Amino acid sequence: MYAIYDKWPEIAKNAYNSNAIPADFKNIEHIVFAGMGGSGALGDIFSSILSKTNVHVTLVKGYILPKTVDSDTLVITTSVSGNTIETLTVLDSAKKLDCKIIAFSDGGKLKNYCTSNKIEYRNIPQHLSPRSSFTEFLYSMLKVLESIIPVEKQDIFESIKELENINKKISSTNLTEDNPSLQLAEWIKGIPMIYYPWGLQAAAIRFKNSLQENAKIHAIAEDILEASHNGIVSWEKPSIVQPILLEGEDDFIKTKERWKILKEYFKENNIDYREIKSIKGNILSKLITMIYLLDYTSIYHAVLAKIDPTPISSIDFIKKRL
Repeated sequence: MYAIYDKWPEIAKNAYNSNAIPADFKNIEHIVFAGMGGSGALGDIFSSILSKTNVHVTLVKGYILPKTVDSDTLVITTSVSGNTIETLTVLDSAKKLDCKIIAFSDGGKLKNYCTSNKIEYRNIPQHLSPRSSFTEFLYSMLKVLESIIPVEKQDIFESIKELENINKKISSTNLTEDNPSLQLAEWIKGIPMIYYPWGLQAAAIRFKNSLQENAKIHAIAEDILEASHNGIVSWEKPSIVQPILLEGEDDFIKTKERWKILKEYFKENNIDYREIKSIKGNILSKLITMIYLLDYTSIYHAVLAKIDPTPISSIDFIKKRL
């Protein structure tokens, strides 16, 4: 797994420079991203990118499409394995509703369904597992959906460059005390409580999922503003929970004020915490570099605990019974 993560910048560059055929959809008023787990995290990123546009975006992490879909809706279904039952169900529903559809996977039942029903489809190769295939799928989809997802090419090139920069600090070639991913992995001893602002939700959810899958530990993610109205009370009782603050370089001024207050509260109550701050730049660069750093944290934590991050026997247990 670590060998693939070391190559994330290279994989991203090759994926975006591939000969993948761009999609061409017109008159789209609503985009639905459907996917679970690592595939669902892709929808989280695209939702963040589209949040400042006039396009209505819905994330579906389950079986059911919203009632608002119609022929002007584009349903984007993603399943790295191609066999995710929830995503296949959404795909079938979208076809029956006459939506515009495009699907992404590395083969599987999803590919067969699209071929049989003449649905637009792109095959993207998997690297070991869905979660480690993240950059392959993200940058391939950015290439295919370039007429739909309003990301400047310069921003995409910048994000790949930033991946290369952070790779020097966090990859397996730098197993020193200067490695921020390794530092955070060593600090985590209990249950991580991941606080995030709305703009970095995709990174927070991805970190929670990666800790659960790779390190096999419990993890929690909460929006910083919402937590200020309920979750903060939990700190009045001692626990093994450890706060990790994901802060954006360009967080809203009121969000920055909330971070300041929260840190003050933690210091007054002798609660140790860690801060992970985004880089400067566009939203894609901020999210992908933060995800890279935090994914590697989950891998290092697994290795330190002498756990193989690759197997997911509990997920296999459930899938075999569906």
